[in-house]
Amino acid sequence: MAKDICVLAYSGGLDTSVAIQWLMEHKNVDVVALAIDVGQERQDLELVRAKALTIGAVESVVKDVREEFVEEFLAKALKANALYENKYPLVSAMSRPIIVKHLVQEAHRVGARYIAHGCTGKGNDQVRFEVGIAALDPDIEVIAPVREWDLKTREQEMEYATARGIPVPTTKANPYSIDDNLWGRAIECGILEDPWVEPPADIYTMTNDAHFAACDVPEYVELSFEQGLPIALNGETKSFHDIITELNTFAGRHGFGRIDMIENRLVGLKSREIYEVPGALTLISAHKALEDLCLERAVLHYKLGIEQTWADLVYNGLWFSPLKEALDGFVETTQKLVTGDVRLRFFKGSCVVVGRRSPYSLYDYDLATYDATDTFDHTAAKGFVQLWGLPTKVWARQRRKVGKDGEV
Repeated sequence: MAKDICVLAYSGGLDTSVAIQWLMEHKNVDVVALAIDVGQERQDLELVRAKALTIGAVESVVKDVREEFVEEFLAKALKANALYENKYPLVSAMSRPIIVKHLVQEAHRVGARYIAHGCTGKGNDQVRFEVGIAALDPDIEVIAPVREWDLKTREQEMEYATARGIPVPTTKANPYSIDDNLWGRAIECGILEDPWVEPPADIYTMTNDAHFAACDVPEYVELSFEQGLPIALNGETKSFHDIITELNTFAGRHGFGRIDMIENRLVGLKSREIYEVPGALTLISAHKALEDLCLERAVLHYKLGIEQTWADLVYNGLWFSPLKEALDGFVETTQKLVTGDVRLRFFKGSCVVVGRRSPYSLYDYDLATYDATDTFDHTAAKGFVQLWGLPTKVWARQRRKVGKDGEV
């Protein structure tokens, strides 16, 4: 009798490498390992594919989804200026829904009953995987080995792997957990779990230390956007994918893009997270600056709240939710005239917007200037102020009746 098939979201790291053998031993299933290329640079995915077969997977598949990731996922994040808690550009949270999409597709291809992931019981990713899978196919059963097994520490996992000849990249001398993609890099575990300890210099690979950045003079970059997405860098037309890659290198060289934050996880605990996001933060900063120029005030202010809700939904694993889909529609309508150029200055860890222009700019020099060309009707202001303040004035008079005259 044929065994049931389980498609495993496979990264080649400690948890998912151990999970292949554990699933075979404890669930009696054939494992199909699926590795998704979303732009991670820390490993050769062909070696990852081969390693899964060595460990015992009956099939090992690598899918390159980088262009899809950029065009269908990161594009939405940029238009929404997505920053969880106004800091974090959703590095891991952005890759999970596209991984989920392809896990379900692969499960359908091989007729799998199960999908497994390597998430712990105290992280956000378990929610992102399982809620996403349920949204795309509610009949597939999910297995979460790390939540079930008796390997309570990373040291025990490494001992389990060593005993079974499973090659893993993590050692006791290098205990960090790393997740990376085109949008950035996330680092956690080890000494980083103490929020008082300064992160060791060796955890960073995308960004230079700002104090020792290679350039002793500022450098400038000009980004061109069309309908909310970047189309050119320094006047040269490039793909969104290439622009992200080049900005990761350029901004990282200047030491820009490091985040050290205490993050509020969905499951209720706080965690210390380190991120390197030079390209993502540069693009969001530039996009925000262009929106300031092109969006009408009420739309711009309302969109700020939408952006926070959008980021919360994605962080909390609700990419495929109806509310997220509806917010995508709102955000898309705001981007029709977000077209123009933004100039940024990089120096010693900083990225500052120093110029912006657009054929659809709502900035009117003659209305804004205090020079002789001023066309603003100052005489109209008196009546405006009186009408604007009228409700407050009426309210203040009523407060006098209860002895509140002049009190705050």
